[in-house]
Amino acid sequence: MRKIIVFIMVVFISFFVAAKNEAEKDAKDNIIGSIHWLHHSSFRIEAAGKVIYIDPFEIKNDKPADYIFITHNHYDHMSVVDIQKVAVKSTLIICPKECEKELKNFNLKVVAPGDKFVLEGLKVEAVPAYNNVKPFHTKSSLKVGYVIGIGKARIYHAGDTDFIPEMRDLKDITVAMVPIGGMFTMDPKEAAQAINAIKPEIAVPMHYGYKIGKKENGAEFAKLVDKSIKVDLMKQEE
Repeated sequence: MRKIIVFIMVVFISFFVAAKNEAEKDAKDNIIGSIHWLHHSSFRIEAAGKVIYIDPFEIKNDKPADYIFITHNHYDHMSVVDIQKVAVKSTLIICPKECEKELKNFNLKVVAPGDKFVLEGLKVEAVPAYNNVKPFHTKSSLKVGYVIGIGKARIYHAGDTDFIPEMRDLKDITVAMVPIGGMFTMDPKEAAQAINAIKPEIAVPMHYGYKIGKKENGAEFAKLVDKSIKVDLMKQEE
C-alpha cells in the first residue's frame, strides 16, 4: 500500500512540475505580446500582473504604473510630465543617480550599472549604457540600461548607448530592445552588430522614426541581423 501511495505522489509531483515548466515556457514564448512600443524608447510591459513603463515620453496612455524604469536624465527619456501621467502613490521609479534630484518627489530606487535586485518576483539588473567616443552619454555619468526578468523571459532595454564591450556579457536574453537611430546612439549597422553578439531570441529596434532616425532604419537593421534571430519591427502604439 505504501508503495502505491509513494508512486501516486511521484506521479502527481512529476505532473505538477511538468505543468509548471510548460506554463513558464508558454509565458516566455508569449512575452513579446506583453510588450507595447509607445514610440522612441518608450515601452509599456504588461506581464506578471504588473504594468511596467520604460522611459515614458510624450505618451497618451494613462494606465497606472507599478514600476517605471528610467535609463538616464535626457528629456526624451526622463519626462516628469509623462511620469506624472502614469505614476500613482504606490508606483516605484527605478533610475540612475543623475535623475534623483529631479524625481525626488516620487518613490525612488536609485541604481548604478552592475546593480541586481528583485521587485515582487521581477529579477532586475542595471547594466551599462554609454557612447564609446561621442560625448552625449559618457561612461562616467553612470547611465543605465536594464535587464528585467519576468518568469523565464529576460527583457533587455539598452537605453541610449553604442555597441559597448559589456553587451557581450549579456546572456539568455529573450527580447533585446536596442536604439538604431544613429547620431546619439547606434545606427542600424552598429545595432545589428550588437544584436549578433548578444544573440537574443527576438530583437526589437527603437529610438528611430520619431524624434531621431528614419522609419527605413528598421528594415535596414533587420537585413543585417543574423537570420537565426527574429526581428520584430513593432508598430508604434501611439
